[in-house]
Amino acid sequence: MTEPLTQSPPEPATDPEPAPPARRARARAGLRRSLLRLRSLPPWSPLAAGVLAGGLVGAGYGLLATPQYTATSYVVAVAADESDPASALGFAQAYGRVATQLAVLGDAQMWAHVPVATLERSVRTATSPDAPMVSVTATSADPEEAADMANAVARALTRHADASADDTHVELRQFARATEPTEPSSPSAAVTGPVGASAGGLLGGLALLVRPRRTGREPGRTSPAVPGPASAADGRGPL
Repeated sequence: MTEPLTQSPPEPATDPEPAPPARRARARAGLRRSLLRLRSLPPWSPLAAGVLAGGLVGAGYGLLATPQYTATSYVVAVAADESDPASALGFAQAYGRVATQLAVLGDAQMWAHVPVATLERSVRTATSPDAPMVSVTATSADPEEAADMANAVARALTRHADASADDTHVELRQFARATEPTEPSSPSAAVTGPVGASAGGLLGGLALLVRPRRTGREPGRTSPAVPGPASAADGRGPL
């Protein structure tokens, strides 16, 4: 007795995958079409794209960046009665250099209530070549903290100067305390936007300068026919 033959259902037909050369040919064709679209753009398109992109990036930075506040405290060097008044200017320059040293910042952190690393990163000093004055500037995202850091460093600097006043005959005195700033010192979006647009326009202009010139003939335009040189027989004419 023979067993009945069973037939398996036919598998659904699937489209064969394109061969790798065909995929590469399609990729090249797509790249060629993209290049043709880029070539069809106006010549000033890199400049316009640079201005637009730079303006958007600059305005976005101004909107998303954390605003920073700056406060400044001033101390002045005063010479003793028996010393040369001109020496106060030299000691002011020296105290301006040591104001951000660890010895001064270590004492300032007690009044500023921030770590020494924060003071090192946020406090800057400046001196004048004409006046014996030292400015202590602090920057922070909190306006009250910026004023506290500037005043704390100025206070610590005057204490260090008073400790050696018997030898230097110059002392530091508080000239103006730092006040809490009411407006941020960091640029706003109204400033960063035009700055970014200018930078983007500059890059777009550079890209426009290095852009290769179009050498291909425009479609539908034929080159004018140039007459060939006349033969020697034509140039002689009849005798």
